[in-house]
Amino acid sequence: MTANEDGGEDRHEDQLTVDERTATTYRRTFLKGSAAALGASAIPVSAVRASTEDGNNDERRRTPDTARSSEGMVSTVHPQATAVGVDVLQNGGNAIDAAVAVQFALNVTQPHGSGIGGGGFMLVYVAEEDELYAIDNRERAPLGATADMFLDDQGEPIPFEKRITLGEAVGVPGTLRACDVALKRFGTQELSKLITPGIELASGACPVTVDEHLASVIQEEQSKFNDAARSVFTPGGTPLKAGETLVQEDLAETFRQIKNKGIGAFYGGEIASATAGVVQKHGGSMTEKDLARYNVTIDHPDVGEYGDLTVRTQSLPSSGGLTIAQILQLLEKLDLRQYGRRSPETYHALIEAFHLAYADRGEYMGDKALVDVPWQGLLDEEYVDQRRSLIDFESADLAGVEPGNPWDHQPGQPYRIVAQNESNTAPSERTNQKRAASSLQSDLGQTTHFTTADSEGNLVSWTSTIEQFFGTGIMVPDHGFMLNNELTDFDAKPGGPNEVEPTKRPLSSTSPTIVFKDGAPFMTVGSPGGKTIITTVAQIILNVAEFGMSPAEAIAEPRLYDDVDPEVIWEPGLPSEARQQLQALGHEFADEPMPLGNAQAIFAQDGAYLGVADGRRDGSVVGL
Repeated sequence: MTANEDGGEDRHEDQLTVDERTATTYRRTFLKGSAAALGASAIPVSAVRASTEDGNNDERRRTPDTARSSEGMVSTVHPQATAVGVDVLQNGGNAIDAAVAVQFALNVTQPHGSGIGGGGFMLVYVAEEDELYAIDNRERAPLGATADMFLDDQGEPIPFEKRITLGEAVGVPGTLRACDVALKRFGTQELSKLITPGIELASGACPVTVDEHLASVIQEEQSKFNDAARSVFTPGGTPLKAGETLVQEDLAETFRQIKNKGIGAFYGGEIASATAGVVQKHGGSMTEKDLARYNVTIDHPDVGEYGDLTVRTQSLPSSGGLTIAQILQLLEKLDLRQYGRRSPETYHALIEAFHLAYADRGEYMGDKALVDVPWQGLLDEEYVDQRRSLIDFESADLAGVEPGNPWDHQPGQPYRIVAQNESNTAPSERTNQKRAASSLQSDLGQTTHFTTADSEGNLVSWTSTIEQFFGTGIMVPDHGFMLNNELTDFDAKPGGPNEVEPTKRPLSSTSPTIVFKDGAPFMTVGSPGGKTIITTVAQIILNVAEFGMSPAEAIAEPRLYDDVDPEVIWEPGLPSEARQQLQALGHEFADEPMPLGNAQAIFAQDGAYLGVADGRRDGSVVGL
């Protein structure tokens, strides 16, 4: 991957700093001509000068794609999906309508990352109500799921590489239900209209060309495909190559059935029977009843603060909201601006804050419908001050740190009976309750994030997923969609808040986010990347709020990732001198860099939208 490292020498006029945006005043009609002089076309950002300090010019990440508009915006990971969303906005649809159409299009153009065989989390800002909603369409465990279903005969976890291909890994899909509910509650157009572009893409009427990214994923993941998936992605035994046309006629026909009969065609009848049948063939317990009883929840997001920004992110069972809020709260009082963004001090503070937050994440978080979580205690100021005091700028001591005890700072008493083997006591008071850290391999599940905005000020930030690339590798025969492996996000070993239970939603890191400033929407942001989503989104927010970066700079900036493990994962462009100083301090770095995340964002500024699509993949953003 290539990218621009330095950030800031050759700023385009649309790359405004935080200070330049502070005068922005939000009005519900602020896009109806108040910024007509800005124009409505996509404007590519000029190259941000690349850093050469570590000699990695050949590893530079690509400059983000940007666009500016006074009427609306769509930012996705694929140009054809972006074009579908823009077309909806141009023909009278709102941001919610556009997002649903984009979701169907991405099922076709990015079948390895999301689709109707998966689920996700969707934030919707409704300008007329001045209200933010979270539509939780996370996959659920079927009624037949058991706490020990990922253990072998010796009671040990089944190896992750095998676990992700099992029928037991498939959660009951929620994406299509979310499309339906979102349209009925917030949309203006019918699902039957919005699924039509997806049909045209899948059938080949509007050809889809395999890009380099999809071709490489097919090559890498083909060994886990069932016969139905092989017939589409490796026809005749040969993986599709970049530049070839991808036709998915079975998926097109499934979309046609949904168009004609509604989502009942998916959650019941022939499609549901085929879905349950193939899951059971691969060892899972899912039944047609599990599909028929699935529904989404509409909730309010978690809230965190950083300076004058209010960060609103998905609540549990996604750990994104609480963990991002805790990371930002840990960092805010450290005044990192005094050191500089690429200083050893800033990187050290990030790594240590990640250690602290992920320790608490792993110990306490699970599906809030079934688990009592000390969410107030985790963000209690006194508790966060105690945890921050463990950060020592003279040494790196927090890899493998024990979680704290937020229950001491949680108001009142637990309001639910705890799950079997779970305890509301401090970790030091428990026996056999230490949770093993999952491998990075299991945490790099891939998803798709996209975001839309319209002229009324409505916004959508939606992260959709089937977990690993191509999920389980199981395609529903004759129906053309891939099935997720989301249930591998549960802990394989029973015990603790994230153990498997029937109807439970597994813990997620998905973090669709909408940030507010002075009570008005300021930016949407999100990313794929498993547990690295949390640190990606947190760093982008920090880049804007603490270091005054422009939107494009904030997303292009090199990232790093760590959780409770000692090894730091890093991107090209992170200065070699800083790495050397951090290693001398005691941090361990992976031998080679790797790209982290693929963010899509929309900023509301000066009465217009500035959209940004990450350059780590072929992101595409277009304004009306």
